[in-house]
Amino acid sequence: MSLSIGLVLTTILLLALIIFGVLFLIFHFFKKVEQGKALIVNTMKSEPIVTFTGRMVLPVVHKAEIMDISLKTIEIDRRGREGLICKDNIRADIKVTFFVRVNKTPEDVLRVAQSIGCARASDQKTLEELFIAKFSEALKTVGKQLDFEDLYKERDSFRDKIIELIGTHLNGYVLEDAAIDYLEQTPLTDLDPSNILDSQGIRKITELTANQNVLTNEFKNQEKMKITKQNVEAKEAILELERQQADAEARQTREIQNVRDREQAEMTTIAEQERLRAETARKHTEEQLAIQEENKQREIEVAGQNRLRVVSIEAERVKLAQEQEIVGREREIELQRIEKEKALEEQRRDIAHVIRERVAVEKTVAEEEERTKELRVLAEANRQKQVKIINAEAIAQEVLVTDIKAAEASHEAAKFKALEKITLADAERDTADKLAMAKIRLAEGVQAEQAASGLANVKVKEANALAIEREGVAQAKALLERLQAEATGEEQKGLAQTRVRDAQIVLIEKDGAAQAKALLDKLQAEASGDEQKGLSQARVKEAMASASEKQGMVEVKIKEADAQAIEKLGIAEAKALQEHLLAEATGLAEKFKSLDALSETGKVHEEFRLRMEQQLQVEKLRMDAQKVTAEMQAAVLGEALKTAKIDIIGGDSRFFEQIISATSMAKAVDGFVENSQTTQQLFKNYLAENAQGDLTVDLKAILSNPAFSSQDLQNLSLAAFLSKLISHSSPEQQGKLTHLLQAVKKMGVGETHL
Repeated sequence: MSLSIGLVLTTILLLALIIFGVLFLIFHFFKKVEQGKALIVNTMKSEPIVTFTGRMVLPVVHKAEIMDISLKTIEIDRRGREGLICKDNIRADIKVTFFVRVNKTPEDVLRVAQSIGCARASDQKTLEELFIAKFSEALKTVGKQLDFEDLYKERDSFRDKIIELIGTHLNGYVLEDAAIDYLEQTPLTDLDPSNILDSQGIRKITELTANQNVLTNEFKNQEKMKITKQNVEAKEAILELERQQADAEARQTREIQNVRDREQAEMTTIAEQERLRAETARKHTEEQLAIQEENKQREIEVAGQNRLRVVSIEAERVKLAQEQEIVGREREIELQRIEKEKALEEQRRDIAHVIRERVAVEKTVAEEEERTKELRVLAEANRQKQVKIINAEAIAQEVLVTDIKAAEASHEAAKFKALEKITLADAERDTADKLAMAKIRLAEGVQAEQAASGLANVKVKEANALAIEREGVAQAKALLERLQAEATGEEQKGLAQTRVRDAQIVLIEKDGAAQAKALLDKLQAEASGDEQKGLSQARVKEAMASASEKQGMVEVKIKEADAQAIEKLGIAEAKALQEHLLAEATGLAEKFKSLDALSETGKVHEEFRLRMEQQLQVEKLRMDAQKVTAEMQAAVLGEALKTAKIDIIGGDSRFFEQIISATSMAKAVDGFVENSQTTQQLFKNYLAENAQGDLTVDLKAILSNPAFSSQDLQNLSLAAFLSKLISHSSPEQQGKLTHLLQAVKKMGVGETHL
């Protein structure tokens, strides 16, 4: 068994050695052949082996040779006296390239190797020695078969005949192709006249060139003849055209002279007619000048008569303009006064609004203080119940009686003052009515004597007075309604405060009843005392509310009386102004008639002067109004800011508007925060009474350390923004931001993009 195993192993080892040896021989002795090469191996056989790819070449046993079988070129260049003789004995300079290679067959390769040798078979010089004579002979033979011109025309046929004559097989070589690189006639200077063939070629060339020269000369002469003929014909045409031009110019000159003569005759006729017309016009002008001179003398006399009338009219017009300016100035002053009253009323309304807000704040503070005091009093009352009950009842009775008496006294005083004002207003109204009636009677008498223009002006003044009267009535009614609304508001406010007090008393009573039931009989006396105290306080508050209501009604009646008095006063002033304007209108009617008689230049000058004076008065009134407004604004600001420490820079009229605007803006922001549930929910940790957070500090801490860029903000919703902000905040800030995130989700705006 062991022997068989050893035999098998030995066999495997020998096979491995053999395979290794074979591979070694292949790697070291296998020779490959490149493209364009042939390998000839001499073996122990009688004939060598030819291969074009490769084979094993054993040392000593084999001999290997390489033969180049790639394509080679052989050039034949024949020029001058060695040029190619054609069929017509014309010598040609020619250069032909032949492409030769060893035929790629084992027989041809072996034939070339045996006849020439592998080294010489690829040598260019050997190839030229072998084939140049044969190729040259074939070139001469084929060239002698064609004329020179045919040689040019049939170059492809010439090349094919050369290849056909030489043949494709050349003792193992193959002629692949031939190319005519250069072909041209040999110059005459390079030909040999003593050579028979060259002499015949020279004759042929001379004959052909002479014929061509004759033809060329003939063509040149024909060219000259045609050119001369064309020149003569052109000259004749030019002369004919010049003759026609001269005839046309002469005819045109004659016609121009005729036209000139005809125009000269017409000009003479027209000149005589114009001279006649001029003489007639001159005589007519002299007559008109004489007439105008007479008219001038008459106008001078009339102007002398009118000058005195114009002077008197101008004096009346100046006086009328002065009176008219006075009327306009008084009207402007009255309008300025009305505008000033409107502006002052608006300022008073704004100041009253600010004061009303401040009073409301102070009232709220006072109410809170009262609540605190009440709580303290209740705590003290629990310790000293009996004593406080007696004192409270006594004080309540005393206050009730005092307030009631004071309210009744105020009511009576208000009634007396209202009656007094009404009586004075009625007296003034009666006086104004009587004065107005007297002026109306006087004005009616004068009005009847005036012209239609005066009546029109009076009616315009009446319309203005009626408008002013209606405006005063409207202002009085508006003032009355505003005062009534304020009184109603105060009344409702007092009733609301009374209801609040009643509710507080009911709550206190319920609280006392609960404590009394809990403490049973032991605390019945204390509960009864608390109840009595609450009732006494309620009675006191009811008495105060009743007194306040009565006082408010008294004020309302007083304001109504004032409004009625103002209305009557306005009506009286309007009627008085109407009578005044009627009287002025009737007095100025005649003056307006005299003004109509003035010249246009005087009217324009007077109107300009009146406009300048009117503008001067308007500017003065405007400056006075600005001065009064500035004083009122300064007084209001002084009253409002007398306790404030403020550095004021600047002094124009816009400062007051900026202060009012800033105050209104602050109040608007406070109202928005107090009345907006969303704002209260978002900032409840900052707005609560015991809030520990500071919104400014928190925002500064968050914004000073941003967790994301502006590009991230564009792609985030509000909830995602807060979530990302929570993840990058401190623990204290995270709690606040978490509450804010919950509020945002609860309101349903979490998915809103920034």
